[in-house]
Amino acid sequence: MSKQDYYNLLGVNKGASKEELKGAYRKLAVKHHPDKNPNDAKAEQKFKEINEAYDVLKDDQKRAAYDQFGHDAFGQGTGGGAGGPFGAGGRGGAGFEGFNFSGGGGFSDIFEDFFGDLGGKRGGGARAQPQVRGTDLRYNMQISLDEAFQGKTESIKFTAATLCEACKGTGSKDSRQTTCSTCSGSGKIRTQQGFFAIERPCHACRGEGQIIKNPCQQCHSSGKLRKERNLSVNIPQGVEDGTRIRLAGEGEAGHRGGPNGDLYIFMSVKPHSIFTREGNDLHCKVPIKMTTAALGGSIEVPSIDGAKVKINIPAGSQSEDTFRLKDKGMTKLRSTARGGMYVHIHVETPVKLSKKQIKLLEEFDVENNEKSNPETTSFFKKVKDLFD
Repeated sequence: MSKQDYYNLLGVNKGASKEELKGAYRKLAVKHHPDKNPNDAKAEQKFKEINEAYDVLKDDQKRAAYDQFGHDAFGQGTGGGAGGPFGAGGRGGAGFEGFNFSGGGGFSDIFEDFFGDLGGKRGGGARAQPQVRGTDLRYNMQISLDEAFQGKTESIKFTAATLCEACKGTGSKDSRQTTCSTCSGSGKIRTQQGFFAIERPCHACRGEGQIIKNPCQQCHSSGKLRKERNLSVNIPQGVEDGTRIRLAGEGEAGHRGGPNGDLYIFMSVKPHSIFTREGNDLHCKVPIKMTTAALGGSIEVPSIDGAKVKINIPAGSQSEDTFRLKDKGMTKLRSTARGGMYVHIHVETPVKLSKKQIKLLEEFDVENNEKSNPETTSFFKKVKDLFD
């Protein structure tokens, strides 16, 4: 009797997600559970079938094999003999009986083509201990805009795993090691589960294939000790918010003599009280008196390099008029060039007027005409035309 398709059995599409599979399985499992259907052989058989289907489809590798080979992937097909997809030889039950994984051709090649080499080199034997690169570290540093402009050298402190000086990173008191008897030095434990061969790191030697006979008393065989480090970091001129500086080899020590990781400095620039930065340009908003805007004059504004810059304000200037000062912006990263500085003027209306000031402004208003306020005159003319 042919087996029912696993997807149809669970009532899901072939492209169903893991969440959809899980939801469909739970619903059916509750419905057909033997506790809810006592003495019901059909419900019990159905419960076994949906468990079998879900056990395959929830596993990515089993599901991939099932999608390609169907039930034959698990030695449960209806046919047998030389006509099967895996070469000659009959099958009985779910398992790998009759298949040689160490030989060439046949099912072994199909399996490795499909999933890659799960077994690695066969035959055991001691292997060289892996040299694993150390972990990369991150350090967050905040600086002012002035420091970003000028650049600086900053001393930082951080804790990291460093090479144990007592054992020179070997983890051994006298460098004596023996081949792990559990995995025969391969560092892996291989188990067979039906169609699948699963490899896991050896628990006895932690996947290293070797066991230290006399562990270092300082680092307890890890080869590393956590220590506080002091480091001088050069912050270049022109760094921006979010700039990442990589210090090669300044991360944590590698395992068993492996290379150190890197240290990454992530920069953040604090907001400035006057300037706003956009790339290499600086912007600042400068209030000016109404009389200066009307009659013209000059103002002095600060620049990021600490100097003062004089700006001539022409008569009749308006709010949001902008003046660009060349080469007064931020230093460009890895360059001697600088961006620009943009001064946006804001005409301030006087407040808390004295009686004399009020009288003068009233006299000015009487003498005021359309030519003095062209934008106001134009706007209200459009309003009048709109209602007319």
